Amino acid sequence: MSRLSPPFRADHVGSLLRPPAVLEARRRWAAGEIDAAELRGVEDEAIAAMIVDLEATGMRSITDGEFRRAWFHLDFLEQLDGVTVSGMIPASSDAGETVHQAPPKITVTGKLQHRHPIQVDDYRFLAAHTSQTPKVSIPSPTMVHFRGGRGGIDIESYPDLDGFFDDLAQCYRDEIDALYAAGCRYLQLDDTNLAYLCDPVMRQGAVDRGDDPDELPRTYAALINHALAGRPDDLTVGIHLCRGNFRSKHFASGSYEAVAEVLFNEIDVDAYFLEYDDERSGDFAPLRFFPADKTLVLGLVTSKTPELEDPDELKARIDEAAAYVDLDQMCLSPQCGFSSTVEGNEITEADQWAKLRLVVDVAGDVWG
Repeated sequence: MSRLSPPFRADHVGSLLRPPAVLEARRRWAAGEIDAAELRGVEDEAIAAMIVDLEATGMRSITDGEFRRAWFHLDFLEQLDGVTVSGMIPASSDAGETVHQAPPKITVTGKLQHRHPIQVDDYRFLAAHTSQTPKVSIPSPTMVHFRGGRGGIDIESYPDLDGFFDDLAQCYRDEIDALYAAGCRYLQLDDTNLAYLCDPVMRQGAVDRGDDPDELPRTYAALINHALAGRPDDLTVGIHLCRGNFRSKHFASGSYEAVAEVLFNEIDVDAYFLEYDDERSGDFAPLRFFPADKTLVLGLVTSKTPELEDPDELKARIDEAAAYVDLDQMCLSPQCGFSSTVEGNEITEADQWAKLRLVVDVAGDVWG
C-alpha cells in the first residue's frame, strides 16, 4: 500500500555526501579566500544538481543533503542567542581508538532567544527546486542539554532549569512557526540523546553529571512536546534516533528497551526513524510499546559501509518487526544520514545512491 503523505514507504534521514566542489568551497571560505555569498552560490549549484540525482532514486522526500552544514546540529544551535560552542569531546571508535574530531561542547552562556529564522531561506531554495516533498531536518532541542547537564547551563541566566526548558522550547516554536509559514510541511528532529540513554556507559555519564538516566527520557519528552506545542495538524513531524555517525563510526550501543515506553508513548511526534542496521540497536522486542497511531520507519539499510544489503534479508527483517507493529504502519530507510558531519561516511557517492535505490526497490516490493 502506498503512502500519499510523509513519511513515505521509502524514506531517508537527510544528510548526503558533500561533493568535492562544496568541500573545496568550504575550505576556501574558512581560509578567508571567498565570502559567505560565494560559498552559498557553490552550495546552491551543488544542491540543485543533487536534487536531480535524489529524485532519480525514486525518493519522494527530498532534502538539501545538509550541504550547508558542517555538523548536523551545531550550525543550527549556534545561531540561537545564548548558545556557545567550544572545545572538543573525545569519543571512541568501533576499534576503541580515540576519534579526535568529536562534537564540540555546547554550553548555555546566556538567555536563550531565537532572533531570526535559521532554516527558512534554505527551505525556500529546496522547495523551489523539487517537485516532490521537501523535508527539513533540525537538531532535537535535547541536544542543548544532554552533554553538559546542569553544569553546562549558566546559573545566573537560569537559576531554575524550568526557565531554561521554557526558553529553549520557545526558540523551537519560533523556528517551526517560521518554517511552516514558508510552506514546510515535513520536519524531522535529529536526536542522539534518547538513543545514548540506551547505552550503559552513556547512562553512567548522565549520573556523573548529576542527572537520572531513568528520568531524563520523561524530561526530554516534555521538552520536545513543549517545543511542538500548537503545531498545525498538517505539519508532519518525525524524530530520528542516532547512536552516533561520524566517518562510519558510532558512539553508543544498546537496545531501545531502556527508553521505549516513554519514547513511543509520551512524545508528540508522528513518526520514528529508528536505527536497526546491526546489533548495536538490539532486537525488535521494544517495539511492543509502539502505538497504533504512529509510523515506524525502520532503518535497516546501513549508511556506514558500502556493501549492499540482501533484499530478501531486509524483507525478512521487516516481517520480524511486523510481529510487533502492523505492516501498514511501517516504512523503510537507511539507519542514518550518509554525512552527519561534513567529512561524510567511508563510502562513495555511487554507494550512497545504490543504497537509496535499494530502499526504494525493497519498499516497492513490500508495500507496492
